[in-house]
Amino acid sequence: MAQHDRSGVPGPAEDVADAKVRARALAMRIPLLYLVFGILWILFSDRALALLATDTAALTRLQSWKGAITVGISAALLYVLTYRLLHRLLRAADRARASENRRREMFEANPNPMFSCDMQSLEIVDANPAAADFLGWPREHLRGMAVGRLWRDREELAAAVAEVRQNPGKPHVKLASFTARDGRVRHVELRSTDLPPSPGGAPRRLVVLLDRPAEEQARLRLLEAQQLARLGSWELDLATGATRFCPVMRQLTAHPPGPDRRLTEVLVGADAASHARLERMLEELASGALPHLDLLLPVLGAGGQERLLHLRGRRREEQGHAILRGTVQDVTEEQQTRRLLGEREQQFRELVRILPDGLMILREERVFYANPACAGLFGRAPEALIGEPLAGLVEPADLPALRGWLRGELAESSPRMRRNGGEPFRVALSRAAARYGGQDCQLLLVRDLSEPERMRDALAGVNRELQAMAGRLFSAQEDERRAISRELHDDVGQAITAIKLSVHAAMAEEDAERRREDLQEVVATADATLDKLRNLSMLLRPPQLDALGLEAALRWHAGSLFRNQPVVLALDVAPLPRRPEREVEQACFRIAQEGLTNILRHAGASHVILALSGDEESLRLHIRDDGRGFDQAQAGGLGLVIMRERAQSAGGRLSIHSAPGTGTRIELLLPYAARG
Repeated sequence: MAQHDRSGVPGPAEDVADAKVRARALAMRIPLLYLVFGILWILFSDRALALLATDTAALTRLQSWKGAITVGISAALLYVLTYRLLHRLLRAADRARASENRRREMFEANPNPMFSCDMQSLEIVDANPAAADFLGWPREHLRGMAVGRLWRDREELAAAVAEVRQNPGKPHVKLASFTARDGRVRHVELRSTDLPPSPGGAPRRLVVLLDRPAEEQARLRLLEAQQLARLGSWELDLATGATRFCPVMRQLTAHPPGPDRRLTEVLVGADAASHARLERMLEELASGALPHLDLLLPVLGAGGQERLLHLRGRRREEQGHAILRGTVQDVTEEQQTRRLLGEREQQFRELVRILPDGLMILREERVFYANPACAGLFGRAPEALIGEPLAGLVEPADLPALRGWLRGELAESSPRMRRNGGEPFRVALSRAAARYGGQDCQLLLVRDLSEPERMRDALAGVNRELQAMAGRLFSAQEDERRAISRELHDDVGQAITAIKLSVHAAMAEEDAERRREDLQEVVATADATLDKLRNLSMLLRPPQLDALGLEAALRWHAGSLFRNQPVVLALDVAPLPRRPEREVEQACFRIAQEGLTNILRHAGASHVILALSGDEESLRLHIRDDGRGFDQAQAGGLGLVIMRERAQSAGGRLSIHSAPGTGTRIELLLPYAARG
C-alpha cells in the first residue's frame, strides 16, 4: 500500500512506485485477458454465425462484421486498461518534477552548508551556496570533489561510511573536522539522511554541516538575551509532574542546582490565593479543560522581597504524553515602570486640565483635543470643540496668515479668533510638533490678549485716580500744615506775646498787689497756651499710645469724642495678647479716629459699636453704626483712601461694607509687626 503524507495525498515518490506496481500487474493481465477473449471469441463466434447464416454470402458478410467488432472491442478494452495507468504515471511525473524543484529551491536557499554525496564513489554531487562559502571552494570545484579531500581524518570518514552502509535509510549525526580551502579546520556537527537514488541507481546522501562554534555562540547570545530580558523557560510533564528548568529560570526563582522539583514547589505564590490559583490552573491544564497558561504570579524572592512573575505556557500532545512548555519572565520592574508611567501620564493630564492657558492639538487643521481653559476661551465645552475646523475659529481675514505661521513661513502670529457668539478676540500663539494618538499633530498654546488689554486699561485708569488722589492728599497735607501753622501763630504765638508783655508790665509795676494780679494773669494765659499745645499734639500723636498703649488710647479718644454727642457708644476693647509695633498701633488708632470722625460728621447715627480684639497672629478692629450709610461706588472721599493706604502700609487688610439706609461696617485686620 502506498505511503501518504500528512495531507492524505500520496507523495510523488509513492505515486511513481504505485504506478510501477500497477504497470507490472497490467503487463501480465492484458495479454492474459486478450488470450482468453480471443479463444472464447474463436470458439463460440463461428458457431453463432453458422446458426445465424443460411447461405454462403450471408456468412461472408457476418465474418467481415465479426472481424470489425473484434478489432473495436480489442481497442476499447486496451484503452480502458491503459488510460488510468498512463494518467497516473503522467501526474506522478509532474509531481516528482515539482517536488524536485522545491527541494532544489530549499537546497539553494538554505542558510546551513549542505551537499549531496554519492555513497558508492564518495564524491560530492552538488553543494549549495552556503557550503561553498563555508568551505571556501566554488560550487563548480566542489561538484565531483572526493569527500575524503575535505574530511580531515580518513579513518573517521571510513568509520562514518561503514556506519551509514550498515544502517541504510536512517539519519545519522556525527562530529567531524573539515579542512577549508584556506587551510582552516572547521569543527562541525554533521547530519546526514538518504536521498532518492540517482538515475544510475547509486545511493545518495544529503549531508548538513552545522558550525559548532557559531552554534555555541548563538546559544550563548540567546542565554544572554534571556538573562537581560529576565526570561526563563520550563517544561512540565502533566502526567508525572516532572519539570525541567533552564539556567535563567533557576536564577529567577533562586532554585539551586540539583534535581528539578515540581513547578509548584519552585514557584510559590506570595499569598495563599495566588498559589491556589496556580495549582487550579495546572489541574485544568492536565485535564485538558484549559488549553494554555497565562498568569501574573506574585512570589517572594530572595530576602523576602515580593516579585511579580509572568507565566506563559501551552499544552501539547507528544507521543501520547501531555506536555506543558512555557516561559517565566520577571516583570516586577516593568510593572513598576508601567505604574509610574501611568502616574506621570495622569499628572500630565491633570496639569493640562488645570493649565490656565488654552491648549489645543490640531491635526489636518481640525481640533483633535482642547483643554477646559481653551474651551472656555471660545465659550464652549471641551467636547464641543473636538473635530471643529480651524477656519470656524479664526477671523477669515487672519486665516491665511495663521496658516502661513503654522507652516513655518512666518516668525510669529497673533490672529483674531471668534467666541461662540461671534465676538472676536486677539490671541498670542505658540506651537510645537507633537505625536497624539499615533499621528503627527501640532500643539498650540493659546493665550487671550483681550483680558490683559482690559487690565492694562483698568490699571491706567486706577493710576490716573491715584495721581488725582495723591494730589488731593498733598493738598490736604498742605491745608493741615497751614492750619497747624495758623493755630501756632494766631493762638499760641499771640498768647506767648501777651505773656511777654504782661511779664514786662509786672516787672515795671511798683504796687505789689497790682504786680501779683499781673503775674496771675500771666499764669492763666500760660495754662491756656499749654492746653492748646496739648490738644494740638494729641491731634498729631496721642500720648496715650506711647504711655498706655493702643487699648487705652482708643478708650480715651472715643470717650472724649462722643462725650457731648447724642450718640450711644458701645466700647468692647479687650486686652491684646502682646503689644503691636509702633507703626501698627498708629495705623489702627488713625483708622479708628477717621472712622469715628466720619460717623459724627456724615452718618447721623444713634448707636455706634467700637470693638478691639486679638489672638496670637493678628488684631481686629470693628466699627459699626446704624446711620444712613453710603454708596461705595460713588464714594470719592479722601478719608476712605487714606484709611486703606494706612492698613496696606502696615501689612493689614481693611474692609468697608455700606449701602444707603443700612449703616456702615468697618473691619480691620492687622499683624502685630508691620510687613515691609
